[in-house]
Amino acid sequence: MTLRGKQKRYLRSQAHHLRPLFQVGKEGVSTNWLNQIREAIEKRELIKINMLQNATIDTNEVRIFIESNSSIQVVQVIGHTLVLYQAATDVENRDISDKVNLLA
Repeated sequence: MTLRGKQKRYLRSQAHHLRPLFQVGKEGVSTNWLNQIREAIEKRELIKINMLQNATIDTNEVRIFIESNSSIQVVQVIGHTLVLYQAATDVENRDISDKVNLLA
């Protein structure tokens, strides 16, 4: 699913108050790290990731890694912070995605 402008704007507004759940440091990213992100995003649908100063890769490389190895979409990149979104497969966890679908 490709997000439209209104949907991205809504997701950015919902992510504004969130604190980053995951960090990328000198270890970089791995498939195990991505699996942990998938588990967290299944419960919340919208999360933030923070890049530490000692990270060996930049935000664009993390974005490419996430989007090419999963169906998670990067909604926004601001400085060293990424906002990620994926609709939950479990109906009980769908709160944000229901509102996003109404904006289509």
